[in-house]
Amino acid sequence: MTIQFAFDPEWVSVLTAPFMINAIQAGLLISLAAGIMGYFTISRHSTFAAHALAHIGLPGATGAVLLGLPVSLGLGAFALGGALVIGALGKRVADRDIATGTVLAFATGLGLFFARLSSSASQQMQSILFGSILTITDAQIMGFAVFDAVLLLVLAVIYRPLLFSSLDEQVARAKGVPITLMNVLFMAIMAGVITIAVPAVGTLLIFALVVTPAATASMLTKSPFAAIAVSCALCLVSIWGGLVLSSMFPTPPSFVIVTLSTLLWAVAKLVCRER
Repeated sequence: MTIQFAFDPEWVSVLTAPFMINAIQAGLLISLAAGIMGYFTISRHSTFAAHALAHIGLPGATGAVLLGLPVSLGLGAFALGGALVIGALGKRVADRDIATGTVLAFATGLGLFFARLSSSASQQMQSILFGSILTITDAQIMGFAVFDAVLLLVLAVIYRPLLFSSLDEQVARAKGVPITLMNVLFMAIMAGVITIAVPAVGTLLIFALVVTPAATASMLTKSPFAAIAVSCALCLVSIWGGLVLSSMFPTPPSFVIVTLSTLLWAVAKLVCRER
């Protein structure tokens, strides 16, 4: 059996199709949210929590299918609930890992249970796990834009204490920064990012958008603001590059997006090692 990647000579027309325009707009909005929160995820050593939140939302998505509710509603509700529990119980990194693992194990089992109750819920798991950025609707894009606006507004208020607690939690605690509140707010915002990004890349691949570009940016820059800007840019390059390449050589966009993100991280790793 051979696998062929045939070049599509009509790829330019594909890029200008309405569904692709929606995907490009969604990529821009998702990159902004994922890039910003990715930096704080790396700084707070919460990569496991970010990865787990997507899977914690799985039972909410499958449960929503059983009840005839929007998938994003169930996904967001469970992701937010898990985020609040993890943020409240995990005051230290070790505590957050334990709380995350416990909630993740329960949520995964519950998601599989819901999937077994209905064939439609089981079929929906495919799109939840892998996403489909090419099916993003105008309504979803509007939701992404509203979320980004709220995210920027909230960060404008809590940026300094959130950054302080992310870079040096012990000193921040001594200075009176409400660490538990920052944990809860961070996890709640991350749940929102997961909810808007999952329709595009799915729960299995969200890690590549939130963590990998931010990890790459952290190697290339020194200041927090520069790292956030570079993280957003790398995330956008991965998404838009993935859309272009998947149009030229018909392949699943999510796979190409994740591949580009990983390659950028590997190149940055090699450059930093040479330095």
